[in-house]
Amino acid sequence: MSPVPESSPLPESVRAVLKPSQRDIGGFAVRRVLPALAARLVGPFIFFDHMGPAALAPGAGLDVRPHPHIGLATVTYLFEGAIVHRDSIGSVQTIVPGDVNWMTAGRGIVHSERTPPEERARGPRMHGIQTWVALPLEHETIEPAFEHHAAATLPRIERGGVTLDVIAGSAFGARSPVRTFSPTLYAAARFAPASALALDAEHDERGVYLVDGDLAIDGMPLPLGHMAVLSPGETATLASTGGATAMLLGGAKLTGERFIEWNFVASSREKIEAAKRAWSEQTMGRIEGETEWIPLPERPHR
Repeated sequence: MSPVPESSPLPESVRAVLKPSQRDIGGFAVRRVLPALAARLVGPFIFFDHMGPAALAPGAGLDVRPHPHIGLATVTYLFEGAIVHRDSIGSVQTIVPGDVNWMTAGRGIVHSERTPPEERARGPRMHGIQTWVALPLEHETIEPAFEHHAAATLPRIERGGVTLDVIAGSAFGARSPVRTFSPTLYAAARFAPASALALDAEHDERGVYLVDGDLAIDGMPLPLGHMAVLSPGETATLASTGGATAMLLGGAKLTGERFIEWNFVASSREKIEAAKRAWSEQTMGRIEGETEWIPLPERPHR
């Protein structure tokens, strides 16, 4: 399918199409679609990165040094590769394709992400989605926490040639075991050739991101690496001719404003300034076995 021209009218079910910004991190591409001017959040999702796919040389790998977060939950979901997560509350967890790592930052947490030594030695592959979920006001300063759910524990739904793994929240009558703090939709959808799926309006806000293959929403081709933000209350038909992988995301609209600076999300500038001071003074927490850390940037870049 060819990309929809920017001047073409959108179907009633589509409110906006978000184009990614792309950058290179250590030899592999990252496409970022949230936040965007047309949609800062989709439900509680305030940040969406698509990493890879990439094949790295032996000895290379992902090395995200210790860095802090507040006011959000980070969600990691892989299609290829492996990542070791370590954090300041003592968690050490390797994630592989289909698993879910959900880290609730709350009042503050520090974590690192690195390629496991065995993957690095043979030349790792890297392909996955990393998102941030903004916490509701009543939960934004809760105690930090981490949970891991293996792929086999997630609900799987087969519907009309489409296989759906419910990563977090609820979809099509199934609910993920991942703890969420507001109504959430997050699922990986794999479309067989000549398959279609009706995405109903169970959730207030919904987005559809095309990872690979071809996908049309009510007849509108969705360009690869783009996200369609759906209109509230509208059922949309997602159809693939040759097969596709897509992420379905969204949930209830969050109340109150959210500010983003570097790795921090908060309902006030004061909370972000306090987090910046804590990180600069290295009082937010430390990760056992890690000696590196990412200094606070001189100015925001997110």
